[in-house]
Amino acid sequence: MASILKVDTITGVSTAGSIAVTGEGNSTTTNLQQGLAKCWVNFNGGGTAAIGDSLNAASITDQGTGNYKFTFTANMGNTDFCATGTAKETDSTGAVNNNGTGAMCHSHSASTIEFISFSPDGNVRDCTIAGLDIKGDLA
Repeated sequence: MASILKVDTITGVSTAGSIAVTGEGNSTTTNLQQGLAKCWVNFNGGGTAAIGDSLNAASITDQGTGNYKFTFTANMGNTDFCATGTAKETDSTGAVNNNGTGAMCHSHSASTIEFISFSPDGNVRDCTIAGLDIKGDLA
């Protein structure tokens, strides 16, 4: 028989923000809080850089060709967070240009992160389809 659980808040017993979830095969547990993205951003860095959609990203600053800086809405707890980024560019018709545009997350602090997009030859270039994902502890 299936059940539906509807709640507004889930709180851990030992630590309010820590919930253990039993994994596949019932042999391991995962801390739910540690596995959630604390920030993600979908943005367009071509022309005037703009955030399309996001969680915990207050703003984007275009710092020059292929270089973008994001400010978090809620700061991270430290600088020991993990960030991954992806980038592509489109041509004037909007078709994805499969030239292997890549991205790296550069300098960061508890309140900001810098994102750089580049082509396969290592040249920094603007991207038109990009994403950033951050996992770690919030302040």
